[in-house]
Amino acid sequence: MSEMDHIVVVDDEQDIRDTLQEYLELKQFRVTPAMGGLALREIVASGETIDLIILDISMPGEDGLSLARYIREGSDVPIIMLTAVNEVMDRIVGLEMGADDYLSKPVDMRELFARVKSILRRTRLNSGGGDLATTPKQRVRMGSCHLDLDAHQLFDKDGSEIAITAMEYDLLRAFVERPNRVLTRDQLLELAHHKNWEPYDRSIDIRIARLRRKIETDPAKPQVIKTVRGMGYTYAPA
Repeated sequence: MSEMDHIVVVDDEQDIRDTLQEYLELKQFRVTPAMGGLALREIVASGETIDLIILDISMPGEDGLSLARYIREGSDVPIIMLTAVNEVMDRIVGLEMGADDYLSKPVDMRELFARVKSILRRTRLNSGGGDLATTPKQRVRMGSCHLDLDAHQLFDKDGSEIAITAMEYDLLRAFVERPNRVLTRDQLLELAHHKNWEPYDRSIDIRIARLRRKIETDPAKPQVIKTVRGMGYTYAPA
């Protein structure tokens, strides 16, 4: 990396902030610690580039879910949320707020590093960081929207970009490459590079619901990404 990626670590516990900062700096990231919502808002307001935010859900005052909502109102910067062990509802709500991934405390540092690298790699591809300038653009119609497979971007019918996360792009691409084929939840989690799935984990349903709100004319009656009861989902090209 010619320029170090900037990660903001938000946690009210100083020992956790210090541990994450020390480890990530050893891995050649630039890390800014923030002890809560006010500190994070000040960093965001400064206009400094942030490449990824690690955000604890359970904090006094403004919690991580509220902060994730605040971040998503103006940015698609990747978010990894830290949750207590087995707090499934926290994970579900965090994903609904727009988190890209989650990790349970106590955090396994090797797993954290793997997740960070994976998300940043996909984010760079989404922003056109790959060597794609000389290849013709591939646009696929998805309902009233168009997915640009080269630029990793989604556009509405008027040509305005619709913000999507790295994992949302991976899901859309998985569907586009497998039209009219039923994909199970396990297959989708694997295709979207989401390794931290558990049996009965319904996080994929939350992500599909978010995508439907972006690409379907009527998300309550989906015509693009359809549910196959008891099996999974299928993409029906226009």
